[in-house]
Amino acid sequence: MSNTFPHTRNSVRGYSVDQVEDFLEDARRAYTAEPGAPVAVSAASIRQTAFDMQKGGYQPAQVDSALERLEDAFANRERERAIQQRGDQAWYAEARTIAQEILSRLSRPLGHRFDRVSFLSAGYNVKDVDAFSKRLTSFFQEGKPLSVDEVRTIAFRPQNGGYREAQVDLLLDSVVNVMLAVRQ
Repeated sequence: MSNTFPHTRNSVRGYSVDQVEDFLEDARRAYTAEPGAPVAVSAASIRQTAFDMQKGGYQPAQVDSALERLEDAFANRERERAIQQRGDQAWYAEARTIAQEILSRLSRPLGHRFDRVSFLSAGYNVKDVDAFSKRLTSFFQEGKPLSVDEVRTIAFRPQNGGYREAQVDLLLDSVVNVMLAVRQ
């Protein structure tokens, strides 16, 4: 039995040990690959990685914390390589463009920033998302403090007829990308 991370009790579900170990091996290979070599793992793919649950699996909080550190490491390396290839100005110009697209979305009227799901379906709570959108806007426009971890771990209550989760999640992924792109 692998012990890379602490396991849950045998009666409690955790992340699939085999899937986590396979993913970490893929990440090791990708991180040590030569520049320009095709790789299956990137900062963005790490953020979207999901594992099946199994009794006695790895403790999700421990794995998630490691994945956040791994994402940061990949993002730093991707930024360094992109800056070497394209230069600082091009890299930061791209980040500014994405930040402007985020701000354009967030400048929409309250309650209309994202598509809504049917009133029979649950989406993200509109007020929760709009409140967090205000924090994101303050971060981008005024430099108010906001950490990558706050964006990664934000949770919204469900609401029938709420915002479409996929759209909100995509915007949050873009925010994390920009934050990691300009992090020193």
